[in-house]
Amino acid sequence: MVKLQLDIKADSRYGFDRNRVREALTKALIEHGQDGNIEISLSIVGERKIRELKKKYFNLDEVTDVLSFPLEDGEAMLGDIVICYPQAKRQAMQWNRLVDEEIEFLVCHGLLHLLGIHHD
Repeated sequence: MVKLQLDIKADSRYGFDRNRVREALTKALIEHGQDGNIEISLSIVGERKIRELKKKYFNLDEVTDVLSFPLEDGEAMLGDIVICYPQAKRQAMQWNRLVDEEIEFLVCHGLLHLLGIHHD
């Protein structure tokens, strides 16, 4: 059984369904065989902050939709997921879906990176 502790930091101007995010993360954790107490930090930020993080940690001066920062293996705290709300909003419009749907997708994408599942 997964017991998720989700710490969400988001400016009040970035409206999204926190319960939907929690449910999506819990479902994805179960689907990927995770069990027990799991802690994840989620930050919803603007373009300036995501660009700053991308430059600091990846040496790329650009805006991106989601960044993940995993912690050491075996820890209950999986790591941090950072989502750029303005970018998520643009992508939602591009894909003709709700911002909440895009944020759910990005959170799950970020979770996969925390679990060590990567793409090219």
